[in-house]
Parts: sequence; C-alpha cells; structure tokens
Amino acid sequence: MIKKLDKLILQAFIGPFIAVFFITLFVLVLQFFWLYIDDIVGKGLDTFTIFKFIIYVCATVVPLALPLAVLLSSIMTFGNLGESFELVAIKSSGIPLLRFMRPLFFVTLGICGIAFLFNNYIIPVANLRMNTMKYDIITAKPAFDIKEGVFYDKLDGFVIKIGKKDEDGTNIHNIIIYEKNYGLQDNFIVAESGKMSVSPDKRFLRFTLLNGWRYEENGQRMTANTEFIQMGFKSYVKQFDLSSFNLNPTSDSVFKDNQQMLNVRQLNARIDSLEKLNREYYKKAKSEVYYYSKFATLLDSSWQPLSAKEKKSVPPTLDSLIPEASRLPIVERALAQVNSLRSNTESSSFEFESRQKSYRLHLQEWHRKFSMSVACLVLFMIGAPLGSIIRKGGLGTPLVFAVIFFVIFFMLNNFGQKFVREGVTSAWFGMWLATFVLTPIGIFLTYKAMHDSQLFNKEYYHRLFKRLKALRKKPEQSEVPE
Repeated sequence: MIKKLDKLILQAFIGPFIAVFFITLFVLVLQFFWLYIDDIVGKGLDTFTIFKFIIYVCATVVPLALPLAVLLSSIMTFGNLGESFELVAIKSSGIPLLRFMRPLFFVTLGICGIAFLFNNYIIPVANLRMNTMKYDIITAKPAFDIKEGVFYDKLDGFVIKIGKKDEDGTNIHNIIIYEKNYGLQDNFIVAESGKMSVSPDKRFLRFTLLNGWRYEENGQRMTANTEFIQMGFKSYVKQFDLSSFNLNPTSDSVFKDNQQMLNVRQLNARIDSLEKLNREYYKKAKSEVYYYSKFATLLDSSWQPLSAKEKKSVPPTLDSLIPEASRLPIVERALAQVNSLRSNTESSSFEFESRQKSYRLHLQEWHRKFSMSVACLVLFMIGAPLGSIIRKGGLGTPLVFAVIFFVIFFMLNNFGQKFVREGVTSAWFGMWLATFVLTPIGIFLTYKAMHDSQLFNKEYYHRLFKRLKALRKKPEQSEVPE
C-alpha cells in the first residue's frame, strides 16, 4: 500500500526526472549533430527527413540519458527535501533513510527494466535506421547552387561557370559549359545569356542558352587526326541530370549484420556461431602449419633427448651430414619452405585477429544491454544518499555533483569498451567496470547518509581546521622560556 510519505517522495522525483531526461536528451542530440555538422549541412534535406533523422538519433542516446536523469533527479529530490528540513522531520519521526528511499528504489528498478527493453528491442532498429540514413546523407552530394564567377564541378561530366546572375536567379549571362567526355576531346559551350530553371520534379536542370557557340573536337587524343567542329546558335537548350543530388535510400540489409543492430537473442545465436567458427579455424590453422612443417609428421613418438655420451658422437654441425653438392639446393628448399610457412602464418594470424575482434564486439554489445540498464540503479544508489548529505536543491550544487559522477561513469564505461575492443580485458569485466567502481561508492555514501555524515558540509571542515589549529598552538604555549 502506498503511503503519504511514498507519494510525497514520488511527486518530488517525477517532475525533475522528466525535465532532466529531456534536457539531457537535447544536449546529447546536439553533441551528435555537432560531430556530423559538416556532413549534414548543405545537402538540401527536406524537413521530414531531418525530423525523422532526429527521432532516430534521440532513440539511440536514450540509454545514456536515462542514467544521468536518474542521478541528477535523485540528487535534486533528496536535496530539496533536505533543504526544506523535510528529511529532518522524517528522520525525527523514527523513519530510517532506507525506508524513504524504498519507493524510488522500486521506481528505479522499473526504469532499469524499461531501459533493458528499450536497449533490446528499440535500440537495434533505431541504430539500423539511423546509420543507414547517416550513410545516405554523408554520401549525398551538396545541394545544387551555382554562384557567380565560380567554376561549379558537382554535376557529373560537366563544369559550369556563370559570369552574372540577375536578382531573380533565372536570367544568367556569360555562360561557359565545359563538357568532360573522358574518352574523346573536351567540348565547350559558350553563350552570351540565357535562362536557368529546374524541372518541377527537381530531376533536371535546364539551360536555355542564347547567342552562343559550341566547340567540339573529335578523334584520338595526342594525335593530329582530329576533327574540329564549330557551331553557332541563336537558341540552344541543354539539360543536366540532377538525380545524383537526391538522397538515395540504402537498403537496411547493408548494415543488418552489425552487432549494434541485434537484440540479445540474435547476439546469443551470433556468438555461438562465432565460437563454432573459431574452433573450426583452430583445426584449419593447425593442419596448414603441419602441412608446411613436414618434419613434425616424421617425429618418432618414442623419441627421447640424447644422453651426454650420444651427444659426443653426434657430428658438431649439420653441414657435415650433407654432401657439398647438395647443400645449396637443400638450403634453397628450406628457405622456400620457411617463407611459405611465414606468409601462411601471417595470413592466419590476420584472420584470427579479425575473428577474435568480431567475437569481442558481439560480447561487448551483449553485456552493454545489461550494464547500461543496471547503471540507472547504480547511479541512483549514489544520487539519493548524496542528495540527503549535501541538502541542497535546485540546479546548482546537485548539477555539479551529478556532472562529476556522470563523467566518472562515462569515462570508465568508455575505457572498458576500449579495453574490450583491443583485447586487453574480457568483455564482462570491461563492460561492467563502471559498475564495479561506482557500486562501492554508492554503498559508502548510503552508509554516511544513514549516520548523518558531514561529508560535504564546509562548516564541519572549518571547525575541524580550527581544532587542528588549536591543538597545534597548545604545545607552543606550554613551552616556558629559560
């Protein structure tokens, strides 16, 4: 049964949580667009495409926004209760800290469950759509825009220069069109004036040129057997295909095999397949090495190291066992065998590294879906006791502490991911590194909050400093001069 105390704490938590979540989401989306601003701006994207892309980006940053929202809102909630002395009243009535943390603890568990479902079912789809759209946007050409006095070379096979454009953007003067035919000689079109327009479906650019000349030279390059053609015209229509400027959607199947586009069930199946392929690879590599190392197959199973007496009877060098006429062919064959073995080993090593990296990335993504969900609970264990200790509400002091702990969490999480990618640590240790480090901190802060610690009270440290200063002066005063 929900009591009035539980309702009070829940009402104090829900408002800051929703506000902080959307603010964090907005900041993370801005960070993403700041990284890719050069690839997005100037591509002539319509409003619907931009809005859809923003929705996909928002979905991909939700797993990072939820832990920060839980951390900051929990600090603000308990800080506001402490600043208004409501925590003092609750504790004075005999209610322990863990009791009034209980409703938010269960709410945070629900948030962890929602975060896992989001990571498992929505994030793979959002990553797939977002990465596909990002690829299409980056590979698309900039929006069509011809400026005065500048050679424009974004149209395939043509370079255009317009001397002057009227204010209406339609009438143009002093036009030069340079045609690149590659296999034949380059051609020119020169005109005094004309009109420039785009077809209603924006697929073609039409130039209606007036009073000009067309110069064309046919024949093989670098030879004298060419034919020069000069043609004058009063009116000439030239069309250009603009299909390369459109955003051509790529099929989702191009990126569907990436580990970020898979849910837990698909990752389990993929990890099992990779483990099976690795076992088969070991057998294959072993057989290839034995094929080039034929001497290994000729070893006697009962072979034992030579004794001291037997070593004395063995010739001191290998050359003494080989006739002089056969030494050079044998050495050449041995070198060829070693080089073949080395090249085969290097290629096998490269294949092994790529397989192992793919295996580590799949394990990393599997652990990420759980670790980012549990991060909400870990940061709540830090934020709730921290807010009751600092007893400050608003966005001032709570924001400072939230940023500090979130930066620690973010850095540890990134370090763990890098360690997993490079094979320094196992996937479970690297992806749970932030949880391993921050959980003891949360337990420590909870213990301090339960005992009304003065951990972040500046007056406590001021009094402690005065006591130490007084203790330092006492021995000096007790000394009596001779």
